[in-house]
Parts: sequence; structure tokens; C-alpha cells
Amino acid sequence: MGILLRLTSQKVPTSIGMVSDAEARRLVRLRQLAMKVTRAASTVVLALFVLCVLATLTTGAESPPRVAWLGGDAEAGHFFDAFRQGLRDLGYIEGQNIIIEARSSERRPERYPDLAAELVRLKVSVIVAASPPALRAVARATRTIPIVMRVSDDPAAGGIVTSLAHPSGNITGLYSLSAELSAKRLELLKQALPRITRVAVLMDSTNRGSKTWFTETVTAAHTLAIQLQPVEARSVDELEGAFRAAVDGRAEALITLRNPLIVRRRTQIVRLAERYRIPTMFDERQFVEEGGLMAYGTNLVELYRRAAYFVDKILKGAKPGDLPVEQPTRFEFVVNRKTAETLGLTISQAVLQRVDQVIP
Repeated sequence: MGILLRLTSQKVPTSIGMVSDAEARRLVRLRQLAMKVTRAASTVVLALFVLCVLATLTTGAESPPRVAWLGGDAEAGHFFDAFRQGLRDLGYIEGQNIIIEARSSERRPERYPDLAAELVRLKVSVIVAASPPALRAVARATRTIPIVMRVSDDPAAGGIVTSLAHPSGNITGLYSLSAELSAKRLELLKQALPRITRVAVLMDSTNRGSKTWFTETVTAAHTLAIQLQPVEARSVDELEGAFRAAVDGRAEALITLRNPLIVRRRTQIVRLAERYRIPTMFDERQFVEEGGLMAYGTNLVELYRRAAYFVDKILKGAKPGDLPVEQPTRFEFVVNRKTAETLGLTISQAVLQRVDQVIP
């Protein structure tokens, strides 16, 4: 017991000076290692804390709404740009507070069903159907996702919505009144070319909207003492044949009844009119900008910009069925001066006074 007491009471070295050099070096290394371990542990703890904070913030933040755009080549350029500008005007910035999923059929209408199904699978907040074929595909693909449409024919008469004032369902948007303006186009054409008595009508009689348009045009033709000559084009291959038929039938001018083929082949149709030297009346200013003689109708660029208003309302909680379908109240009459001169035509001053824009 006495020996044990002497051993435990012996003073243990507490300073480096009381130990050997080797032991001192060992103690220094141990202290340095301990300091490194402490710093590393502190760094790990801090990193874990930051990750937890970031994870909390990310979980709490809402992802930007995803808005889909579905159209063809005709809607992929300036019309899509107009829609995006409309969103910017309302305070939306792509990639920050909104994401746009744009899809195009690329001149292949058969692709619309697959594209519509893809957008539905993405669970977007709203789908903008930029053309009637796109609308048909999207309407079949979903009855729950809100749809903003742009159509040429009466959507209530076509069964797309219950009524213009109360659409109900998941579809609303804009109706450009193209059929109702058919008579006005023929009237303006007659005023610009008062001597014409025979007018060709480029159309696809299998298109449901074209039938309505043609009925309106026939009524106006009787009043204006004009004989109509329908020329059919149901595919790209039939377009040139339709123009030849118009010329062979001694048509003095030609008007178009809007359908997907005419929209997709706008440039080709304008070039055919130039080649066969036949005055033309269209329903959209873009034809005139490319060289067509004249057009009367809705400014579609403005309509697509207005589509952003519907998207904004829906993203803020409005139900599409409660948003009335809008119709344009302003229409534009556009004439291409160079084309008139090329055809040897003189547009009277009385008609020019009614023109909203003369393209040089």
C-alpha cells in the first residue's frame, strides 16, 4: 500500500521542459493534429448548416409557372414574339417568374396530338393554342388544364365553348371574326377594282370554316353583281392548279378563304399570284407585307399579344370558363402600292382614304 501511495503522489510532467525532446515533439504534433481536426469539424458543421438553410429556402420557394405555346410555323415567328411581348408588358420575365414551353408542328399537322399529349404530361399551368388545329388537339388531350385559344371561326357555333360570354369548361380566348368579314372583303375589292365582275375564291370545301365563309361571300356577291368561281386546293400540290383554273376561268381577281393550308403556304400563294398576275384580297396583313395586293381583317399580332392577358388572369386564379371570349373591335385595311403598280392598277383616292396602311 505504501508503494502504491508513493507512485500516485509522484508529480506528473505538465510542461515540455520536463519531458524528453522526442516526447515534446510528439506532444506538439498531437496538439497540431487536434487543432486541425477541430477546424475541419467546424467547417463541416458550418457547411451542413448552410446546406440545411438552403434546403429550407428552396423547399419554401415556389417554382415559376410553366405556360405552353402550341402552334405551327406560321405562329412560331412574329405571333409568338407578340405573345411574349404581351407577357413582358404584364411584368413577366422568362426564366424568372415564368417558363414558356413552346412547341411547333413544323408544317406537319399530324404532329399536333403528340405535342399536345407531351404538354399535358409536363403539367403546365396554361396552354396557348395558337391555331385551330392546335386547339383541336389540345382540347382532346385535356379537359382540366386551362386553354387560351385564337380561332378564326365562331367557337360557340363550333361547340368549342358554350357561349362567347360564358365559355364554361377549360377553354377561353380570342375569336378573330374572319367569316363575318368575308362580305366586307369582297365589297372593298369591288371598290378598289370597280370593273371586276368575276372573282375566283381559293378554298378547301372540306374545311368546316370555309363553308361558312363561302356562304357569306356568296351573299355579298349577289349584292355586288359579282360572279364567284370557286377554285379548290386541298393540298400543296393543288395550289398552282387552282391559280391556273382561276386564270383559265377568266377571273379578274382572287380572294382566299382562310384554312390551315393557306396559312402555312402564305409565301407560295403570294408568289403564285404574282406569276399569274392576278389581284388578290386576303384576310391578314402578313400576306400584303409579302407582296399580296390587299387585305382586310383583324390585326392578328395584336390578338396574340392580347392572349397574354388571359394567361395572366388564369395564373392569378381566374377560371377560363368565367372569362368571356373576346372579339376584335378594330380592323385594318392594308394595300401594297408596289404590287398595284406592278399589276398596272390605279387605286382610287376614295379607296385610299379608307386604307389604314399603304405598304410602299
